[in-house]
Amino acid sequence: VNACVDVVLSGVKLLEALGLDPGDGKNHAVLNSSQDLKEAFTYFMQKGAAAERFFSDAESFHDIAQTASEYPDAQLYVGGNAALIGQKLAANPELKILLCGPVGPKLHELLDDNVVVPPESMQERDEFHLILEYQAGEEWGQVKAPNANRFIFSHDVSNGALNMLEVFVSSLDEFQPDLVVLSGLHMMEGQSKEMRQRRLLEAVASISDIPTDIPIHLELASMTDQDLMSNIMHQQVFPLVNSIGLNEQELLFLTQSASGPHASLTSWNGVPDVGVVSDILFWILKEHGRTTDRASDLTRIHFHTLAYHILATVDGYWGNQIAAVAAGARAAGMQACATEAIDTSKVFLKAPLEFVTSQTETPSKISLNPDEPVVHWHREGISFHFTPVLVCKDPVRTVGLGDAISAEGLLYSEVYPQ
Repeated sequence: VNACVDVVLSGVKLLEALGLDPGDGKNHAVLNSSQDLKEAFTYFMQKGAAAERFFSDAESFHDIAQTASEYPDAQLYVGGNAALIGQKLAANPELKILLCGPVGPKLHELLDDNVVVPPESMQERDEFHLILEYQAGEEWGQVKAPNANRFIFSHDVSNGALNMLEVFVSSLDEFQPDLVVLSGLHMMEGQSKEMRQRRLLEAVASISDIPTDIPIHLELASMTDQDLMSNIMHQQVFPLVNSIGLNEQELLFLTQSASGPHASLTSWNGVPDVGVVSDILFWILKEHGRTTDRASDLTRIHFHTLAYHILATVDGYWGNQIAAVAAGARAAGMQACATEAIDTSKVFLKAPLEFVTSQTETPSKISLNPDEPVVHWHREGISFHFTPVLVCKDPVRTVGLGDAISAEGLLYSEVYPQ
């Protein structure tokens, strides 16, 4: 239910266009000024980490957005996880996609013809999200980026209030979907605590109205509020969905918010350790997923990080995992390089060639075999499918990569009727 126009440009060039000078980096949970923006961007550029923040001042944001969208090298794209997943799925000519999000005139023009937008979803003004990119080795003042990534910020009110959720659920009767994909819960961070609590309960009520025979996938995104994450997890959102998609930042934040395994880890050091990742995925499905004595629907997690992907599924609910996880990895390499197929001269391998499958249990040790790149292991009724990613050397576009990966993985996933 989140949709917007993404304005993509060089972060350093925008900050210079706003008349800001390089300085020290500092993390801000919410941005209140262009100074906060500069410090937060610098902080994450130095780490080479992706982040997403809410910009609280509407007028100031409007001015920055105008400067950004009129910048000569700026590019305007479909944005918002839900719209991006819809747009990715719509590239398949046999699919019809229903998208409910705040759709303004510019966004409507950018959407694929296979994407249906109900009239109640249309609004007069577009919601803009600013995506500040930086390249590996790029310098600004004293800071040098260890790898390419991006910093996203917005002052997004309609997505933040999940305004279109009820419209979406009420449109399903007529549309009769085979799959529901939800995203946008992370946008609630900009709301007051009371508003958030109320809206989350309303969201749970709405999601509960979706017929149980339709599988639901929830795509998570960057968050900073542990209470909100904990509520999404514990207050009935996780048990209502069949599948979730997330990256390494979201996975670590999730285990920190709920005191799960490896919660004392403050950040990843380089490529996330496969054993640590699989411990956390195992814990999520054991604690919040479907078991014989728990009435949760959650049976699938698609984890993606730059170097590799893991698809973790509770046995008996999903099929075709090898193709699904491989398709997601292939989509990552193709979209980042903007090529129609994987071009071997433009990609490299960053995944560990040997790893252990757990850091808490007695693990198996796995060595990758190039002839069979998808590796499978099993732990107490949960299957893990791992594949390395062919990482693009000079990425053309990193925005929406996680959404493309999750969409492609879902397209190849087979759900067993229960």
